[in-house]
Amino acid sequence: MSKMPVVFAGCDYDRVRALIDGRIRPDGIDLNYLALPGEEVFYRMLRHREFDAAEVSFSSYLVSKSLPEQPFVAIPVFPSRAFRHSCIYVNTASGIERPEDLAGKRVAAPEYQMTAGLWIRGILSDEYGVPVESMRHFTGGEEQPGRPEKVKLSLPETIRIEPIGEDQTLSTMLEKGEIDALFAPRAPSSYTRNPAKVRRLFEDYKSAEQDYFRRTSIFPIMHTVVIRRALYERHPWIAMSLFKAFTQAQAIAYADLKEIGLLSTMLPWLVENAEEVRRLMGEDFWPYGLERNRKTLETFARYSHEQGLSPRMYAPEDLFAPETLDEYRV
Repeated sequence: MSKMPVVFAGCDYDRVRALIDGRIRPDGIDLNYLALPGEEVFYRMLRHREFDAAEVSFSSYLVSKSLPEQPFVAIPVFPSRAFRHSCIYVNTASGIERPEDLAGKRVAAPEYQMTAGLWIRGILSDEYGVPVESMRHFTGGEEQPGRPEKVKLSLPETIRIEPIGEDQTLSTMLEKGEIDALFAPRAPSSYTRNPAKVRRLFEDYKSAEQDYFRRTSIFPIMHTVVIRRALYERHPWIAMSLFKAFTQAQAIAYADLKEIGLLSTMLPWLVENAEEVRRLMGEDFWPYGLERNRKTLETFARYSHEQGLSPRMYAPEDLFAPETLDEYRV
């Protein structure tokens, strides 16, 4: 019997490489994995629905749930996670020395709805008493002019957002002091070009991020995996098939991190670093599935609602294909 062809677009990570090279094959699926840059995948999937399934921004997925057609169904797989204290850049003349100093300042993100910015704004509110309404927000291309929001937003009037000029970039504006801070997952070029003008807010970001995890047990989710709803409704079994396959591919990546004889990456102390992570975060430090991620998902849904992106606060069970929320027992 022939397998169902599925075109999947996502990034190239160690945790999905067994899907890319075919070592793991999803049940009943002939998977064509297109390894593409994240920005390209998100734009093409969110704007044009080009792929059968794809990795997408978790924030964009929540925004899409408020659209009348609800175009996607997600599975609880999280290919990208990252702590984001390292991603707050400030102009050195802005007077920003502590997170609390961001209140009343001009802050920017390439897109307001992007997941990294959502986590940063939520952490600033929860941890440092800087609510989203207290900042003046700007959006636009970090290094290239003309970047729009991928999905249309409908925000409350209390949240002020202004697009930058058509010929401006956030990196240059930060360097010139035209904005005070930038929330961005990619380091702006002005950070390396002109460190006298641009620096990180959290210089020792690793310590700040480890302390945050110790206190909250949250490892922020950046991306999830979605299936086009029309395809899922015709073949609901593919949700569990893909979930199983991603989990199996991740298990191979976990095992590679424990291989001391032949290092899987060009990092001399890879094994020691992985051991440090496991001591802090546990053996399954990058968990898939709902229950292991419940607190993180609840926090994320609250942030999305508080920041005007989601019209209501979703429960974790509302976010994923129901077939993937439990499993059989033998």
